[in-house]
Amino acid sequence: MDQSLIFDIKSYAINDGPGIRLTIFFKGCPLSCRWCHNPESSSPVQQKMYTAAKCIGCGECVKTCPQQACRLTVEGVVPVSESCAVCGRCTEVCPSRAMEMSGRRYSQSELLKIIEKERPFFDQSGGGVTFSGGEPLNHLPLLFDLLRACGAHGIHRCLDTSGFAPWADLARVAAETELFLYDLKLIDGRRHKEWTGVDNRLILDNLQRLAAQGADIRIRVPLIKGVNDDFDNINALGRLVAGLPGGARPLDLLPYHNIAAHKYVKLQQDYAEEALQIPSEGEVDDICKRLQDFGLEVSVGG
Repeated sequence: MDQSLIFDIKSYAINDGPGIRLTIFFKGCPLSCRWCHNPESSSPVQQKMYTAAKCIGCGECVKTCPQQACRLTVEGVVPVSESCAVCGRCTEVCPSRAMEMSGRRYSQSELLKIIEKERPFFDQSGGGVTFSGGEPLNHLPLLFDLLRACGAHGIHRCLDTSGFAPWADLARVAAETELFLYDLKLIDGRRHKEWTGVDNRLILDNLQRLAAQGADIRIRVPLIKGVNDDFDNINALGRLVAGLPGGARPLDLLPYHNIAAHKYVKLQQDYAEEALQIPSEGEVDDICKRLQDFGLEVSVGG
């Protein structure tokens, strides 16, 4: 039975497609965006997260850890990441949930049971299920089966994707998807690779082919001051979206925020916060107007 690693399941989601939705977040992403607000989504394997402020210094994790990867100090427990086997035993005994595991394997039947419980909210609001990540296309066998099963039950299906996947994979799920939330970061390929770790030719080619098939697409753009808010990138974005086969698609600007900084601390990862700036309300408004001059339907916040 196919299983995939899921790092979160969010009920009552209202920003991931129409109506009230259930959003399922697959773990693992081929991009490494330096501003990612879900850093736990990047790795395709389970990870341990530690919140020092929650630690009560009981020492249960130290007693339990077979690798001696937890040390009790006067300031509380200090995880030793290089010794950790990510077995999760410390999280099982932690009474304050200072130690947590990110990622759990789910089967199709488990996820369908969760989805079915949300049906009343879908029916009342015109909502449905959104598959997000990470990158859901990295989990194609289970994703496709879930999409098909939801379709058989008349549940609206939305896919939030970076588009960085073989076209054959994207084309396969397109027949089982009512709406795509398609993420665009930067239009210039060199700068895209600098900030996300990958070239964007596949992403842009897939967007063109998906639009040519008549797919319902909303473009999503994380807006980061000093990264992709410059005149050249915004103009290139406007031309691209306005010229898509079948006509322009709606565009959502998602202004960057730094509220995910604590997640990087929990994962013991570096965060390039000094290189990332929050655009002002006035700057966002100016960019909105510039994109609207291309004839685009633009909203802020998605």
